[in-house]
Amino acid sequence: MFFETAGGQAHKAEGLAHNPFKALVAPRPIGWISSLDAEGRANLAPYSFFNAVDDDPPIVMFSSSGWKHTVANVEATGEFVCNLASAHLQSEMNISSAQVPTGVDEFELAGLEKAPSRLVRVPRVAAARAALECRLLRIVELTDLAGQACDARVVFGQVVGIHIDDAMVSNGRVDMSRLQLLARLGYKDYSVTSEVFEMDRPG
Repeated sequence: MFFETAGGQAHKAEGLAHNPFKALVAPRPIGWISSLDAEGRANLAPYSFFNAVDDDPPIVMFSSSGWKHTVANVEATGEFVCNLASAHLQSEMNISSAQVPTGVDEFELAGLEKAPSRLVRVPRVAAARAALECRLLRIVELTDLAGQACDARVVFGQVVGIHIDDAMVSNGRVDMSRLQLLARLGYKDYSVTSEVFEMDRPG
């Protein structure tokens, strides 16, 4: 099977009921982004277009389709926290993805306790097993091959502080099987990081 993606017609290829792109680029970690608006009101939303892009200095990114509350908040304050979504908080993460009016606190909506951050004003999810405190580097508006705006923004932030639940650490390393991170697979599918193995690089 082969099809061109121009014009958003990928889902019309024979045998496909939906566009497979997001299902093929998977699993994707979920950045559960907390932020504050200019008035100090908290916001919390999950983004599956999220990842690390550098380690020295540590830099993460998340991409938002449309100008959403999170992007507006980060632009206004220059700060955000990336809470890592784990299996034990999957219901709360899903609740916080609801489209709600400006000013609604998704922490409260999902029944989540806030915890203070150390280096930024934005609160973090108290029950999250790991969280990254970030300061904004830049927001990039994406364009396509024709130079047309895609209505998508990529937010880059430098990680200035890391919170890790002590119970997630074993022999001086984060134990990924304990962390039980959620990953997005596409459609309505998710997975949990539970099976972990090591491989040495050649040479």
